Amino acid sequence: MQRRDFLKSSLKLSSLALAAKHLPAQAQMQMPASASVPPGPPADITLRIAPVTVELAPDRILSTIGYNGSSPGPILRMKEGTPTTVDVINATDVPELVHWHGLLIPAEVDGVDEEGTPVVPAQSRRRYQFTPRPAGSRWYHSHAMAESDLHKGSYTGQFGFLIIDPANDPGQYDQEIFLALRDWEPFFTTQMEDTDEQGQVDPQPEKPTVMNTNPNGFEVNSLTYSINDKSLGAGEPLRVKEGERVLFRILNASAIENRRLALPGHKFKVIALDGNPVPNPALVETLFLGAGERIDALVEMNNPGVWILGGTEDQIRTAGLGVIVEYANSHKQPTWHAPSTLRWDYTIFGNTAGQAKEPDHILDMIFEKIPGGSGKFNTWLVNGKPYPHENEFVLTQGQRYRLVFRNRTDDAHPLHLHRHNLELTEVNLKKTSGIMKDTVVVPYYGRAAVDFTADQPGLSLFHCHIQNHMDFGFKALFRYA
Repeated sequence: MQRRDFLKSSLKLSSLALAAKHLPAQAQMQMPASASVPPGPPADITLRIAPVTVELAPDRILSTIGYNGSSPGPILRMKEGTPTTVDVINATDVPELVHWHGLLIPAEVDGVDEEGTPVVPAQSRRRYQFTPRPAGSRWYHSHAMAESDLHKGSYTGQFGFLIIDPANDPGQYDQEIFLALRDWEPFFTTQMEDTDEQGQVDPQPEKPTVMNTNPNGFEVNSLTYSINDKSLGAGEPLRVKEGERVLFRILNASAIENRRLALPGHKFKVIALDGNPVPNPALVETLFLGAGERIDALVEMNNPGVWILGGTEDQIRTAGLGVIVEYANSHKQPTWHAPSTLRWDYTIFGNTAGQAKEPDHILDMIFEKIPGGSGKFNTWLVNGKPYPHENEFVLTQGQRYRLVFRNRTDDAHPLHLHRHNLELTEVNLKKTSGIMKDTVVVPYYGRAAVDFTADQPGLSLFHCHIQNHMDFGFKALFRYA
């Protein structure tokens, strides 16, 4: 069977599944919109930004902003190399931007204000036209600034999967299941408990010799979690059969946190990171996804029962970050047990030779936090200063660059460079090659390096994918000479 057949018949993911079950793919993506249609041929896809309600559980109904009446938005599918037109209708009272995360497209349609993409005005529309590439699991989301407003940007429900299908896909799986990890009801706090260090035994090459002990400023935390639009225990389970091979496409759509996942009694065979096939697919017990990252993993359904696929932290999982996986003819209580390891290591998926070719240029990027203290926000520095960085990162077209990320903070940061593919070359002194990504988590007090070719002329935004960090200085603009 081909992938589209499975998409029509097998997805059972609460509201996402219901939409896929009752509507053909194109109808799902082109829901009716009240705004007038621009002249010319109709768009391939229409997205409408408007208020929505999300029923995480019968006793937990939230109001937010979403796409086409839901959050997550519709699963969009495009063909690699086939020009696509998207009409975005903004039915809210504030300007918006839709970013096509992981695509190699021009800056004027990337959906980023800093790159010069025009906004979608309030109560108006904008047409995006681009040729989607590369193939793989991408996603789309708001790229609006939020700062002190927790009802804007990626704190809202504006996110969804975008799959770019290759010309030839063998579809070697029985089900394709989409899981978006999400946190809701954000609030400001100075008592942020960071669990990114769980399972980390690596060296800390960037740990400062003298620590800044000033009081921390505001960070963002949350109260409620979900996978797709349902908290653990609400909605329909994921129904599988013994012997099936299931492809899980997993997205961390959080604006706030990196996350770990496990499925007791099973292992994940990681075949792609950020939508890009890995050189060395490997079995792991635990997945780790920074905010904005995606993992494609195959799971052999060979352990019948009723299981909980969810966050490894008890408090987070019981607050909603989980979904029940139910084998056919199984009627037990859902089972959870902690994984034997929490360790996550990008490099096991890389080339065994572990050595990337030498770049033409090496750029150091040092990240620091200035604690804001009581009642203020922390400030995040790149090479000693917050955004903007005028003419500091200037690229020559065709040259290959190595970015050395030096994280001198106590947070693990998911770092994203727009409109370019990144090859991971080092994590905490461990060399690797062949792992292509668009978002890379740099461990706390750690170091990572990525290589890329300057082949996308125009402005390209670099930033931490945690909204609060990006809003308060953790970003820079790359430009071409």
